[in-house]
Order: sequence, then structure tokens, then C-alpha cells
Amino acid sequence: MNEFLELEERIVAMLKTVFDPEIPVNIYDLGLIYRIDANDGNVILDMTLTAPNCPAAEFIMEDVKMKIESVEGVKSVTVNLVFEPEWDRSMMSEEAQLELGLL
Repeated sequence: MNEFLELEERIVAMLKTVFDPEIPVNIYDLGLIYRIDANDGNVILDMTLTAPNCPAAEFIMEDVKMKIESVEGVKSVTVNLVFEPEWDRSMMSEEAQLELGLL
């Protein structure tokens, strides 16, 4: 496996440890991560929130940044908060939908 895929897998594994305090499912399985670009250890991540006025937005974004910075091979992290496309339940993994009783 190439280094890029290994780094991306480590980043995804770390993202699965970040939770929205109001929802018992990690942000990756919720479908809040739109893009991970890990080029030479410089990570650019596009993410959204379940609602634009999420009271935990700053906390979640800081948690994402700190956890990705701790991944071996990561030199820098830029977290972009985006609202296009707008998040909806269809973006959740099947596991997340099961966890929340939506299936």
C-alpha cells in the first residue's frame, strides 16, 4: 500500500474518535467529512456540521485539528468548514443510521 493511502487511513481512524457532543456517532460515519487531501503530510480537510448554527462547531473543529495533528506523518492541518453540499441523513454510513435507529 502506498504512503498516501496509509496516511489517509490513519487520518480516517483518528476522525472516527471525534464525536458531536449531541450525537453518539463519530463525525466520519455521520458523513460530515467531505474531503481529505493529505499531500506530503500537509492535510486539508473539508467538513460540515449537521446544522450551520451548531453550538459545538468550534469544539468539534478544534478536536479534529488536534487529533489529525497527532497522526504520524502529518506536518500541517487546515480544516475548512463548508456548507455545500448541505448535510443530510443520507450522507451517514449504514452503521451510523443503525446506531441512531434510522434503519
